[in-house]
Amino acid sequence: MSKTLLIIAHTPSPNTAVLAKAGLDACLGYNGYDQGAVKIRCVSPFDVTSPDLLAADAVIIGTTENIGYMAGATKDMFDRCYNDWLDHSDAKPVAIYIRAGLDGTATKRALTSICGGLKWRLVAEPLILHGDWNDGFCEQVGDLCLGVAAGLDAGIF
Repeated sequence: MSKTLLIIAHTPSPNTAVLAKAGLDACLGYNGYDQGAVKIRCVSPFDVTSPDLLAADAVIIGTTENIGYMAGATKDMFDRCYNDWLDHSDAKPVAIYIRAGLDGTATKRALTSICGGLKWRLVAEPLILHGDWNDGFCEQVGDLCLGVAAGLDAGIF
């Protein structure tokens, strides 16, 4: 039986689009090797609906840090869907990456608080990519996404 990994990636810049692509490519590379045991979907937080997340077996949230907080697009998604997800997505395996120009602390705190309220299960420490752009960020996001896909495929999550 196939499982679904939903990558929700806010991509307002070329760099953040590259991060989402790195995560998607890492998962697709794994799936190419493993006969597609995990279906991957990558969507903007603006396009996420409540059923999208409820149908997913695991979720990765990628957001920017804007003015010391998560992107408005990510907040909008939670504003629209939170109540629908509450008590219907308990223990959902979730991973987070944050592209932060500052330190990402407040964004991490806000997202982990929301995940806690929804009773989601963080399967990795939130990845904070802070400071000036570094091409190594792509590898880090790819590794995070691949780890979640592989864990989902192996039945760990």
